[in-house]
Order: sequence, then C-alpha cells, then structure tokens
Amino acid sequence: MEPYEYGVFPVKDALELILIFEKSGKILYANTEAEKNLEYHGDLCGRKISDIFPGEFKEAEGGMVTDYPFGLELRKLVAYRKNLTCFPVRTRMIQAKDREGIYICMADVILEEEYLGREILQSKQEAEEALKVKSEFVANVTHELRTPVNGVLGHVKELTDLETDAAKLRTLKVIERCCGDMNKIINNILDFSKLEAGKFVLEPRRFHVRDMLNYVKSNHINKMTEKGLDFFMTVSPQVPEFIIGDELRIAQILNNLLSNALKFTSVGKISLEVFKTAQVGKKIELFFLVIDSGIGIDEGDRDKLFQSFSQVDASISRKYGGTGLGLNICKQLVELMGGRIGVESEKNKGSAFSFSIWAEAESAGKENIPGPESFVEKSFLSSVSFLEEGRDVLKQYGTRENTEALNRNLSKLILCVEMDNWEKAEMFMDTIRQLSEGAPREIGRVILRLKMADQKENYEKTAAGVEELKTLLQFEGG
Repeated sequence: MEPYEYGVFPVKDALELILIFEKSGKILYANTEAEKNLEYHGDLCGRKISDIFPGEFKEAEGGMVTDYPFGLELRKLVAYRKNLTCFPVRTRMIQAKDREGIYICMADVILEEEYLGREILQSKQEAEEALKVKSEFVANVTHELRTPVNGVLGHVKELTDLETDAAKLRTLKVIERCCGDMNKIINNILDFSKLEAGKFVLEPRRFHVRDMLNYVKSNHINKMTEKGLDFFMTVSPQVPEFIIGDELRIAQILNNLLSNALKFTSVGKISLEVFKTAQVGKKIELFFLVIDSGIGIDEGDRDKLFQSFSQVDASISRKYGGTGLGLNICKQLVELMGGRIGVESEKNKGSAFSFSIWAEAESAGKENIPGPESFVEKSFLSSVSFLEEGRDVLKQYGTRENTEALNRNLSKLILCVEMDNWEKAEMFMDTIRQLSEGAPREIGRVILRLKMADQKENYEKTAAGVEELKTLLQFEGG
C-alpha cells in the first residue's frame, strides 16, 4: 500500500525507517530502509508494531496499548529485527493528517552514532593518558637536564671568582651564558608541557608594578647598551603602584618580548609602555606595548608567530636561535590572565607587540602619581615648551582645556613630522598619549595606532592618525 493514500510524502527510498500502522497496531506500509534494517524482506506489512517495539506497544483484545506520546518529540527506542536481535533508534511518531487512526513512525538508526561516540570517548581517554605520560616524561627529562646544567653553572661561578686571566674569564662568561640559555629552554619546555596538559596554575600575589618593570629592564639594558640601542620605558600615571597578579608570569612575558626585540634589532631603539585601559570594580586591564625598530615581519607570516614550535622562517632559527615556543607560551599565559596578545609589523621597519591582562588593583588610599623620572627612563625632555605642555597631563579628559591641549599637540606633532623631526614628534606624541588618559576605548585605539606609526617614522600613517583623532575629538566635543 503506497503512502500517498495517507497524505504523506513518498518515502520508499528515504534514508530513515518509515512504518505506517493503524490503531490496532497492524503495519500497513514499510519502506525499503525499514525492510532492510529489520530484516523482514517484504513480509513486514501485516505484522504488528509491537513486534518492532515490544517495549512501547502491547497487544490487547481491544487493540494496541501504548503510552507513547505521539507528536514531534524525538525519543530513543530499541527496535527488534525479525530474528529478535535489536538495535537503538531515534524515533518520531505522529498521527497522519486527515486520517484518524493512522500513525506514521520515522526512525533513524543510531547504532553507528553510538559506536562512533564510544570510539571518540576511547580516543579521548587514550589521548589523555598519552598526554599524562608525555607530561611525566617531559618533567623527568627537564629535571635530569637541569641538574647537570646547574652543576656546570655552579662550578663556572666558582672558577669565575678565582680566575684573574681576562681571556679565561671571557670563556667562563660564555659558558655561563650558554648555561643560562639552556635553563631558559628547559623552562620553556616545562611550561609548554604544563600549559598543554591544562595543569598550569597562576599564582597571584601583591607586588609593586614599577619594581617589577625595573627588574625586567635590568635583565636587558646591558645587552641593549652593548648593541648601541636606545631604550625607553613609559608607565602611565594611572597604573596603580601595587596590583595583585602573577608577577613572575607577567615578567616572563615581558622578558620574552624584550628578548625577541633585542634579538631582531640591530640599530635604533626599543620601547616598553604600560597603560591602564579599563577598570571594572577593583579589576583593571593593563595594556603592555613593546616596540622595536628591527627586521619586522611579513604580513603573511604573522599568524605563525604564536603557534607552537613555529618560526616564520627556518633561516631565522639558524641565525638567531630559538625553539619556537616562547611566543606560544606568552599567548597561553596572557589568555590565562584574561587578556589577548597581538602584533603589528612592517618588514625592515620594526614590530609592535602588545598584550593585555586583567589584575586586581590595590588602593593605596590616595592616587599615586609618580614623578617623570619614575615612568620615563629616557626621553627628550629638553624643550621648555614641552614641559609646559606636559602640565596638561593632569587635566581631566573631555574638558575644554584638555581638548584644546590635545589639538595643539596634534598640530605640533604633524608639523614636526612634516619637517622630518621625528625626535621632537615623539615628545608631542608622549604628551598626546598622557592627555588622552581616561578617553573612550575607540580613541585609545587610535592613539595606539598613531603611537606605532610615529615610532616607525611612517609619515602617511601618522598623518592619517592625526586627522582621524582630530575628527573624533571634534565629534565628541559636539
């Protein structure tokens, strides 16, 4: 009997099992898929629906007995074959439209789905076990490596204290530096293993932000000086004196970014800048920016930077060294602290790495605004007019005086750029950034782009940034 008679669509070749039965339970129609899966081979019609679903349908004198909720709801049932073996199905049973006492059963076989589910579960368990074994192996290996390295390092330090010959001292310093590099690699491998295994735990504590930054600076300033590089460190006055966060891991991220900047920069400068970009209750968002004038990165290679065991070019690994783990570890640490990491770069012009973290601010009872020397390590503060303009830093963003000061400094900035006086332009850029403290995030983003363009001495992008910022200021001022 064809299902057309019951007002439903043709289902002979449907992929799901279709059974049409009457109120008594007698099956009137079965499609090809139902015949095949239930193994009746043409003799399914005339059977009872209770033969197929004995758990849901029973035979009685008055006909079929069932508590099945007919409708669109999907239910998981057990269907029985002719040989009484069974398999799970997902069913939907409805009453035929305009045909009282006629019912349609549609069922999907879920045996394969469940099998795949079991396979996936088993694969997941095996992967977790393999990851556990790998983590234990890495922990053991790194421990075994660390012991002899530290042994060598200890003896080197003893010999250094006793040695007076300059040539031998240089050799000992090389050995000491190599041991330090080896320890860094070991630590990176261990951190990466913990992060991948989901066993890495942050250890937040109260610490002094500027002391941490000065410590980070001290790790790199000698090498920067040796290479003839200028170093600038700027901390916004709005950054609290103390915060609660994982000081060790924040320093680790900064050390990695500064090491990379130092590694890939031969001439020019490196800068580290820190801002407070948002606050929700006691939670604050800190934004870190590391800018260099190094070799830069092609746009197509930037996506590779934060992948594990990846460097943009094999020749870079050969020339500069590295495991390709550092930036991936930084990315995962930043994300653990609720932030994001990114990069802007131009080939042969430099790179700007930025990341944000969330931490808890500790109130000191009054706003702590450090003097210029505590947050500007090196600058061009030789201009009296600039120092006068710098007093506007304390003016509240959004006031008429603040907007006027911003526009004045923007005009002076673009004038310096047009005269190719990038050192002077940088002075006004610093003032603009300080005057914009507390500005909406849209303006903050434009300021950051403008700062990067100025650092890279890019006239077109700097001019465009100035115009964009002036337009936004005009719009805000109404």
